[in-house]
Amino acid sequence: MCNAFGIVNFEGPDVRVSGLEDYRPAGAFSFLGRYRLIDFPLSNMTNSGIDRIEVFVKNRQRSLIEHLGTGRHYNINSKRGKLHILPVETGVQNDLYNHDVAGYMYNMGTIEELDQPYVIIAPSHMIFRYDFSSFLEKHMESGADITMLYHVVDTAKETCINCDVLNLNKQKGVLSIDKNRGNYKTRNISMETYVMSKDLFVDLVKKAANTSSLYSFKDIINDECSELDIRGVAHKGFFACINDFKSYYRTNMELIDYEKAMELFSDDWPFYTRTNDSAPTQYYSTSDVCNSVITNGCSIEGTVENSVIGRGCIIKKGAIVRNSVVSPQAVIGEDVHVEYAVVDKKAKISRKKDVLGDAQNPLYVKRNDKI
Repeated sequence: MCNAFGIVNFEGPDVRVSGLEDYRPAGAFSFLGRYRLIDFPLSNMTNSGIDRIEVFVKNRQRSLIEHLGTGRHYNINSKRGKLHILPVETGVQNDLYNHDVAGYMYNMGTIEELDQPYVIIAPSHMIFRYDFSSFLEKHMESGADITMLYHVVDTAKETCINCDVLNLNKQKGVLSIDKNRGNYKTRNISMETYVMSKDLFVDLVKKAANTSSLYSFKDIINDECSELDIRGVAHKGFFACINDFKSYYRTNMELIDYEKAMELFSDDWPFYTRTNDSAPTQYYSTSDVCNSVITNGCSIEGTVENSVIGRGCIIKKGAIVRNSVVSPQAVIGEDVHVEYAVVDKKAKISRKKDVLGDAQNPLYVKRNDKI
């Protein structure tokens, strides 16, 4: 058992996934056809022995709340564990004020009542595998005030744009936090994952709220870099930040590759999700499927190449789906050609026969849309 409670934070203002975010928060985005983004931080926590988890939600909460339910499917101990969904309610419509510190302050009574002496905070829009119990052990052994997780990226000119960057000294101490503007090839990308004592966390949240009504938790951490012992721990393995539409599409495409997927998935570290009983996918004699991720409950009569097909999708005879992400319960009609596209949930494409984007600018088909 990990002697810490977990916080899964909602996405900040730098996460702008056009189209998808009109209907749900980032944590509720469908991923690889069967998961939601929030499944990854929650599974990391429960696999690490964290049984008390606070999930903060901001806007368009319905789909995320439906997916989380009671949290039982995340293997949370039913006797001593609990998953709480905590809203951010500031009474102000401006998103500038609806940040993580505002959410923490609104729910401070709940946080202060928790018994665990440590807190581990992780974001809902980043995908990685990590044992948070070892993270806590490293933090306690080092004697640091705060320990942060980071990933070294050597493609920072093209990826992780607008992500936070840790400036480290030779001893892995955090000197400051900047933004990745794409000016350098290699950067230490902050995974927005922290471990610290609960008392320090509460003090920093209250200090941030007293400093500025627009201060986020990252802002107060940056201010305290010269006063507190803040250290970075490097993460190894697969890492992705879903902070725009292209990164969402690119990450789904990357994980079609089996070897790349094995950097994230492991038999001894399952990623849990909400499941539904449904029949296996049916492949008809006219189907032609290669190099794709096909989930259960689908009906495939057409051609699918290098694509992700979500639960319950229908690909009709003569249809061609290439280099695309098709969300659950979508329908691709007869002789329709879809390429380099993200088709959102329950969309139906039948009249328009060619829905074609390109590798640099994939198309987006809206949820419930009829084309």
